Order: sequence, then C-alpha cells, then structure tokens
Amino acid sequence: MDKPTVLFVCTHNSARSQMAEGLLRSRYGSTYHAASAGTHPSGVHPLAVSAMTEIGIDISHHTSKHVDAPTAMPPEFVVTVCDSAQKHCPVFPAAARTVHQSFPDPSRTSGSHEERLDAFRRVRDQIVAWMDEFIGAL
Repeated sequence: MDKPTVLFVCTHNSARSQMAEGLLRSRYGSTYHAASAGTHPSGVHPLAVSAMTEIGIDISHHTSKHVDAPTAMPPEFVVTVCDSAQKHCPVFPAAARTVHQSFPDPSRTSGSHEERLDAFRRVRDQIVAWMDEFIGAL
C-alpha cells in the first residue's frame, strides 16, 4: 500500500511550507509522502535552509512549486500554514482532510542576521510541536 501524501501550502512556498515538508519527510517519512507548494511561489528562503540545516535536515535541494502544478500523487491531507494560503488555496477533491494551522511568517522579520535566523528557528520549532501533535492524531 502506498503512503498518503501530505501537502503543505503557503503563499510563497519559501519558508513555512518548505520547513514543514522537510520536517515531515524526516520525522514521518516512513508513514507519509511530504510535499509543499505555494499560491505565489518565490524560491526557498536561505534562512529556512539554515534553520533546517541546524537540526540536520537538508532542504537546500527544495524548489518552490505552484499549488496548481501537477503532482505525482494527489494529496490525501492538505495543510495551509498561512492565512493567505487558506483564502486562496484551491480545493483538492481527493483530499480526505484539509487543515489550517497558521504560523508567523519569519521572512517578515527585520533586524540583524541572527535576529532574522532566530525567527526562522522559532517557526521551525512551532511547526515541529504542531506536527508531532497533529500527526499523532492521524
């Protein structure tokens, strides 16, 4: 039996959804396929790559994809990780469940490099905590 796909969607597919994809693949990859996409993809944010590398997860090979791009497998679960994506995300008829869990946008943080990286770390850790609770409930 093939594993169900979880699709994480945010506006730019640059930080939150990319980190969530990498985290799911790393933590629950034996149970789920992980994917991510955006309503207006813009490239993976370098600080998202850095925050994930710190915990041993390499997302440097990830690319931003549009939510309308065809996927190998239709998602069984769709998770919107920002309010804008929730409003603009298309309906996935094959999805058994669509969940909205908004996380702050770390790319909007200003300040020093370290302050900005800390914002990405905080969001990464929030995604980890939410994912462990959510995936455990599936």
